[in-house]
Amino acid sequence: MRILIAGSNGMLGNDLKEVLQDKHELILTTSKTMDITNKNHTIDFISNEKPDIVINSAAYTDVDGCEENQDVAYAVNGKGVKNLALACRAVDCPLVHISTDYIFNGKNDRPWVENDEADPISVYGKSKLKGEEAILEILDKFFIVRTAWLYGVNGRNFPKTMLELAENHSEITVVYDEIGTPTYAMDLANAISQLIETDFYGIYHITNSGSCSWCEFARYIFEVANVDVNVIPVTASEFARAAPRPSYSVLKNKTWVENGFKPLRSYKDAISEYIGLIK
Repeated sequence: MRILIAGSNGMLGNDLKEVLQDKHELILTTSKTMDITNKNHTIDFISNEKPDIVINSAAYTDVDGCEENQDVAYAVNGKGVKNLALACRAVDCPLVHISTDYIFNGKNDRPWVENDEADPISVYGKSKLKGEEAILEILDKFFIVRTAWLYGVNGRNFPKTMLELAENHSEITVVYDEIGTPTYAMDLANAISQLIETDFYGIYHITNSGSCSWCEFARYIFEVANVDVNVIPVTASEFARAAPRPSYSVLKNKTWVENGFKPLRSYKDAISEYIGLIK
């Protein structure tokens, strides 16, 4: 297939390239070569390239930054996704769009399933939901893939930050009352590579298996990395940040499993492999 990847220089984009390049012809774009916030440019670019499928891994993912730069958040995460959907409709190709656990409010006592009601509490979540709504309105052939707590070899992420902090600190405070599922970008990229071989269109939750708090995750990272640091649990309210986070955002990979795909490995196995790569 001819696969166009928007945001190919990002954390997930880089892993998608690695997973897909041997089997498919890739059209790699960045914000400099295809500005998804420009409707005419995006439609023209995709119409000229005529991909068989478009994967959108482009996003403004700085959760606190979205609160301070709302226009940028909605331009990239909302309008930009709408423009990609319009372009895909013009050339009649499916769109794979990466969305987030942050479209939910976090007030749940069980893992979220795909048809649970969205109720985002941050600008990031609200802007990402706008993107989802545009796809549902414009396209019939799409894969909306919601994931959570993503980390990878490329770019900034929680495990890297923890290990860097541990180099100069004997104690680190980490939030304990936010629960989710850390997800390895390479595992997600492999899942997407399987998904695009099908026409099982719809909304998917795809994460590694299991769940934990940020505090538990930090402690496990240090255990695997054999780093001696004291992790001090704090509440989200004690940890001053611009954007509110959902307190419980574990995603049940219901549609993924129902369509015959194998559940992703546990987050513990994934982070163990990741740390082995970066240390």
